[in-house]
Amino acid sequence: MTDYDVLRVFCGPSGGYGNELGVVREGSLMPGRDDRQALAAKLGFSETVFVDDPERGVIDIYTPASRLPFAGHPCVGTAWLLDVPELVTPAGEVGTRLDGEFTWIEARAEWAPPRTLRQYASAAEVDALQVPPPGEWVYSWAWEDEAAGRVRARAFPGRGDGIDEDEATGAAALLLTDRLGRALNITQGRGSQILTAPQPHGWVEVGGRVVLER
Repeated sequence: MTDYDVLRVFCGPSGGYGNELGVVREGSLMPGRDDRQALAAKLGFSETVFVDDPERGVIDIYTPASRLPFAGHPCVGTAWLLDVPELVTPAGEVGTRLDGEFTWIEARAEWAPPRTLRQYASAAEVDALQVPPPGEWVYSWAWEDEAAGRVRARAFPGRGDGIDEDEATGAAALLLTDRLGRALNITQGRGSQILTAPQPHGWVEVGGRVVLER
């Protein structure tokens, strides 16, 4: 088995929760896409990152079932792990910065895969949702405090790959921020926290806490 690190990304204020991420630091040891896809499926994380050039921040991202040109929590986690000024993804160059306990990335909404953003009337309705059947990637959200930009959200990938609910989803948070045009403080899943902020010229910052699991 190839060596890999396990991170939790978008942890809550106490350091709990967050979405697990596998990172293979020496991606050159497994250059083939088929081998990478097989390892991502075997590990079973919502995403696994292969680092192809740690100094330049060149990365390759996989779900258990497919390769992604960009994804939020893998970029935030890898930015924290490598501590580089940018990451190079197939979608484009992702700016990164570390600010105290938060790691931030800057990306564009058009890089994110399509998501259905479904608004509910209350956080309680979002909490009560059942996992929908596979077929549609749904980001369910509601205002907890609209004036303060506080959002309650849950994410249902609908891919049928064993990940019924995504604990913390940076790309979907990016899309919601782009649509609403304002900074957000999102509580997703069981207790993960995602911060976002629109930037000039169509860019959006997404930030959160990262913990090394092992």
